[in-house]
Formats: sequence, C-alpha cells, structure tokens
Amino acid sequence: MEAVLLLLIVLVVVYVLMGVRVVRQGHVYTIERLGRFTLAARPGLHFLMPFVDRVGHKVNMMEQVLDIPGQEIITRDNAMVGVDAVVFFQVLDAGKAAYEVSDLYVAIMQLTTTNLRTVMGSMDLDETLSKRDEINARLLSVVDHATSPWGVKITRVEIKDIRPPVDISNAMARQMKAEREKRAQILEAEGSRASEILKAEGQKQAQILEAEGRKEAAFRDAEARERSAEAEAKATMVVSEAIAASGTQALNYFVAQKYVEAVQQFATSPNAKTILFPVEATQLIGTLGGIGELIGDAVKGPPPAPQPPRSPRPSVPTITPGQG
Repeated sequence: MEAVLLLLIVLVVVYVLMGVRVVRQGHVYTIERLGRFTLAARPGLHFLMPFVDRVGHKVNMMEQVLDIPGQEIITRDNAMVGVDAVVFFQVLDAGKAAYEVSDLYVAIMQLTTTNLRTVMGSMDLDETLSKRDEINARLLSVVDHATSPWGVKITRVEIKDIRPPVDISNAMARQMKAEREKRAQILEAEGSRASEILKAEGQKQAQILEAEGRKEAAFRDAEARERSAEAEAKATMVVSEAIAASGTQALNYFVAQKYVEAVQQFATSPNAKTILFPVEATQLIGTLGGIGELIGDAVKGPPPAPQPPRSPRPSVPTITPGQG
C-alpha cells in the first residue's frame, strides 16, 4: 500500500508539472484544447491540462522589424531601379496572427514587395527619388489595410535605398553640374546687375549733389555780387557826395590815389624787373609833382574864402605933448 501511495503521489506531481506553463513578458501563447484554440495566455504562470491542452503558437507581441530584400522595379518612364525597404509591425491579436495566416512574416514580406512594385511603378524616376515620404505613406496605408484582418498593425514602412542605373546616375550628375553652373551664372549676373545699379545710383546721387553744389555756389556768387554792387553803389554815392561838397579837389584826390596804387603794383610785381611807362620821365616827375600838390590840397582842405576888403580908417594926427 505504501508503494502504491508513493507511486500515486509521484504521478500527481508529474501531472501537475506537465500542466504548468510560464509565459514570458512580451509574448502570448495560444492554448489549444483538443486541437481547438481556446485561450491566449498572457505573460505569467498558467496551468494546462496535460494530454488535453497544449501550446499552439508562441506569438511575439513586441514591435518587430522585417527587412524587405532588394527589388528591381521598372518605373513609369521605363527606368530600372533597385529598391530596399524595411517594415515595422506589431501583433495586436495573437489568435488572428496565429490562425488567420499560415506564415505571418512571409505574408507581410510578399504583400509589401508587391505593393512596392505597384506604387513605384506608377511614378517617374525623378518622383521616386524626390518623393520618398509620399511612397512611404502610400505603402503604409495599403499594407496596414491588408494586414488588419491578421491582427497586425503596420507602424512604419521606410525605403532604405533607391539605386538608379549607372548611366542614369552619370546623366543625373551632369544635369546637377549644369544646374549648379546655371545657378552660379545667374547669381553672378544678378551680382553684376546689382553692382551696376548701385554704381548708377551713386553716380546719380553724385550728379544731384554736384548740381545742388553748383546751384548753391551760384546763389552765393550772385549774393556776393549783389552785396559787392551794393557796396560799390554806396561807395560811389559817398564819393559823389564828397565831390559835390568839395568840388574837383576830391575827384583829383581819388584819381591820384588810384594812380599811385597802380604804380605801386607795377613796382611790387614779382614778374616785372623792368617797368616801361608810356610817358617820358620828365612828364612822370611832373605828374607825380602835380599829384603831390593835389594830395596836399586835399589834406589841407579847401582854401579859405576871401575876406571882403575893409574900408580904410581915417588917420588921427598924433599930438605930441608940448606942441600947441
């Protein structure tokens, strides 16, 4: 009896151990009872009925990366390009991912490949090279919609590399070089144009300022001539008054003064070593003597007016004392 009891205890322990399952974090086990899916076991400790329940699939619930192998795709303008892509996806429903599709990874890869050919085949080569974001968005929408019945969420689809043919790459390089040279020439022409415009503006401003300067100078010259004319008129008026007051002596004085100043300028001129006068020396001396008399008369003033003659007083006889 003790041996039978011990055997029963051992069988119970083995049965219990056979039914214990531990699900790791990030995974979900599908439990099948007699071949039918009954439960999706979450991470933790679970007990299964041995010989009745079994683990069908161990589904990874973490976000996964699936590398799409390189594909040769013909674009709409008949250019052959090589394309590499990568898909990020996450299983949301373990039961659908395990039983709605036979091989989830192969299915996602084939679905992405065919849609990649469809999307890029409807675009020109330049569009495939410049519109990667648009390609990624279209692939994400199509593939995510197709994989939703499988309990899978496509989070991202990225184009890793696009390889155009060698001859097209060389043509693109030449095109880029020509475009760069065109931009450089345009920028150089714009710079020359801006420089010429600035020079013209500077010349215009200089001419305007020069004209304004000439205008101001002419105005100042006219004002100076006007003031000089006023001074000359005032001096002429003073001279006229002096001549009217003193007669010809004042006029002779002014003429003599101008004559002396002219002779002094001849004498002090640095370019004249010999002075020739259009008169003879004796006439010059007489002239200078006359000028001296005129200057003396002008300095002394006009001669006094003649006094009227006095009437002779009658002589009174002198009387000497003792005469009689």
